[in-house]
Amino acid sequence: MYKFTMPADKWDETAPDKQAIRLLIMKHQKFREKLAKKKRYYEGEHKILDEAERKNKLVCNHAKDIADTASSYFIGNPVSYKSSADIAALTEPLELAGADEADGDNGLDLSIYGLAFEYIYAKEGETDLIIKNLSPENTFMVYDDSIEENELFAVYYSIRKDDGHDTKIIYVATVVTKNFRYVLDIEDIEGPQALLEEPEPHYMDEVPIVAYQNNKLGIGDYELQIPLIDAYNALMSDRVTDKEQFVDAILALYGFMLGDEEGKDADGRTAPQRLKEDKLLEMPADARAEYITRTFDESGVEILKKAIEQDIHKFSHIPCMSDESFGGNVSGVAMEFKLLGMENITKIKTRYYRKGLRKRLRIFANFLSKKGIAVDITGITPTFTRAMPKNLLEISQIVSNLWGKVSRKTLLSQVPFVNDVDEELEAVEKEEQENLEKQQAMFGLGSNTPPDTPSKDDVDE
Repeated sequence: MYKFTMPADKWDETAPDKQAIRLLIMKHQKFREKLAKKKRYYEGEHKILDEAERKNKLVCNHAKDIADTASSYFIGNPVSYKSSADIAALTEPLELAGADEADGDNGLDLSIYGLAFEYIYAKEGETDLIIKNLSPENTFMVYDDSIEENELFAVYYSIRKDDGHDTKIIYVATVVTKNFRYVLDIEDIEGPQALLEEPEPHYMDEVPIVAYQNNKLGIGDYELQIPLIDAYNALMSDRVTDKEQFVDAILALYGFMLGDEEGKDADGRTAPQRLKEDKLLEMPADARAEYITRTFDESGVEILKKAIEQDIHKFSHIPCMSDESFGGNVSGVAMEFKLLGMENITKIKTRYYRKGLRKRLRIFANFLSKKGIAVDITGITPTFTRAMPKNLLEISQIVSNLWGKVSRKTLLSQVPFVNDVDEELEAVEKEEQENLEKQQAMFGLGSNTPPDTPSKDDVDE
């Protein structure tokens, strides 16, 4: 992963240097080619499609399968936020801003590119924030060159050609700093360029673009398996070609000739046409005919195919969910062992994603404070729920065995269909209280004088 840096003493957010930003964009353009290749593989545009000499070009899109599986497992369920304090003032704006949708898009970008970016902004004339996923192919963050790598600014750009000049390129760059937002037109020329655009304050108190990493090096989930994917595509394409050549066998005739194009029957058919339609061949007694076919080792090809496919899933740590070992009767412990590799890389994703979420929460808290809404984010914990099948029978047995030994809140949190543990706990306690009152009313235990107890007058008599 290439990290864009510049000295902090050469950056002034009140007067951004267009030439410095242009050079950074040009560096990103070189890095963009690598990102675009990853995206092409996800979309099914693999190397084999560019091989003109091939007759059959099969694309077996393991890249999309790996990215979809990894991102769904990581963030298929919405991120929840837990805190001992009431944080409704924060979670409601997050929901309105489209945080769940942005998280899903970010998770997929992490799998594809190894990087993800989101832009937090308020529409003109509105006071509610919006979270927008940005493509890593035209977005980058710039840090200072200190050991802390503090964020200086972020750039989101597009390229257009100047009207009337086909060769003149202009970068339309949205540059966001800690306090301002610029939309700059930067010409692709050497030398200084005048800053004519006015800054627009955004009131976020931080750079409102959040950068996420898939891991320390920003490597995508299938990036290192691209050569194996190419090998699998080539093997399957050659396999189909071999099968076609086997079907298109050559008929060899010994001791006679089939005929020529001039010799036609009453229906106007030539000898090859009659053979193809009637499936009948007349030949002398001492003659013979046979097909010349290409032989190939089908079992050896199948073994190689399985070996390559296993390596793709092995080295990406994303298991093949269609494998027969993932049966419906697999226990929870066995499933966890099968998903151990994917769980390990997901933990790494989670650790880096939490870092970005903390910045998101800070930006929302800072913006809400401008509206007079104070939110303390120090005790908020983002919680990720894995999107994997649950063995409800096994979970119910665990809850039943631990009931009375572990707190109800902890046990109810293990039940997958319980969304709000506190609300469910209140419902359970309320139901128990109602049942207790019904039993008391049934046996008369709720009155001051039980019906079976004799009154004072009966004792005197």
